[in-house]
Amino acid sequence: MLYAVIPAGGSGTRLWPLSRSGNPKFLHPLTGTESTLLQATVERLAPLTPPDCTYVVTGVAHAAGVARQLPSVPEDNILVEPSPRDSCAAIGLAAALIADRDPDAVMGSFAADHLVRDGGEFVRVLRDAIAGAQQGLLMTVGISPTRPETGYGYLECGQLLDGGPVRRVDQFKEKPSYEVAHSYVESGRYLWNASMFVWRVDVFLRELERQQPGLHAGLTRIAAAWSTDDRESVLGEVWPTLPKISVDYAVMEGAAEAGMVATVPGDFGWNDVGDFHTLGDILGSDERGNVVVGPGDTVEKPDMLLVDSDRLVVVPHSGRLIATLGLSDLIVVDTPDAMLVCPRDRAQDVKMLVDRLKERGDQRLT
Repeated sequence: MLYAVIPAGGSGTRLWPLSRSGNPKFLHPLTGTESTLLQATVERLAPLTPPDCTYVVTGVAHAAGVARQLPSVPEDNILVEPSPRDSCAAIGLAAALIADRDPDAVMGSFAADHLVRDGGEFVRVLRDAIAGAQQGLLMTVGISPTRPETGYGYLECGQLLDGGPVRRVDQFKEKPSYEVAHSYVESGRYLWNASMFVWRVDVFLRELERQQPGLHAGLTRIAAAWSTDDRESVLGEVWPTLPKISVDYAVMEGAAEAGMVATVPGDFGWNDVGDFHTLGDILGSDERGNVVVGPGDTVEKPDMLLVDSDRLVVVPHSGRLIATLGLSDLIVVDTPDAMLVCPRDRAQDVKMLVDRLKERGDQRLT
């Protein structure tokens, strides 16, 4: 059995104005089904993880939405962090609480906002990762690269262990240039780093203590007070003092140098749904390549009129008719209080608009 931890944070600024700080992308149905990204994450883990062994780490602003979308997950398993401290604090807190409950537990960490097309293959790969974790390795699930991608980090793979499929991870690599990414893919020795991790909680916590003793001490103190009347006071005192650092930097890179990290390659239709252009590529389109991303809670299709238009990504969330004529390769996102229109090849730059709104002090729209 696997204890699943789902960090659910961030605001998905490249999916603005649909995704906002108070209603981020993981709470939206961007899967091509009625399920939100968060719900789909829990559903695909169900063959390995029952609801009472599923934990979600989220912020104060999102806790009610998470609980509403996941009624089968116990309320005590929704861990609310007072402020964002990056992934190591969030994952480390969950690990410490799981260790108190089950010292021999195997835990996995999976982002709330990723998309997986082949759930059966995903579970098969996780079973291999669990087997590696039971041997004391800090496991990652690496994604078999399909193209030279400059937006992802990479895992440099070493030798096969016991004949495979588990392979040693020699090094974590930062997001590369296109030329370097191309050489990575051509070599066959690199996988995308999707930040999916599986490990025994005792092994992870020991490594956290070795590399980040202050962070480990703070989390240990919070975990000790978690089931007492002192939880809120200790959390309020200690949490703001924890370093803001990702688990990759805090633990995994140093553990890889010590030979403790291994990976299992996965090819199960993974995508991190980073922007609207990507969403248009992975969801079903009509005969002219147009993709309509409708609200998940409506039975009827949104009112659309696309005439002589090709390869559009249209997100109708205002209730108004959206009509286009003679357009191609655009993104159109219509919400009740904001509309976005931009070329598909500028999808990565949508974050700039959110930054400009913040500079103007317009927090209402971000």
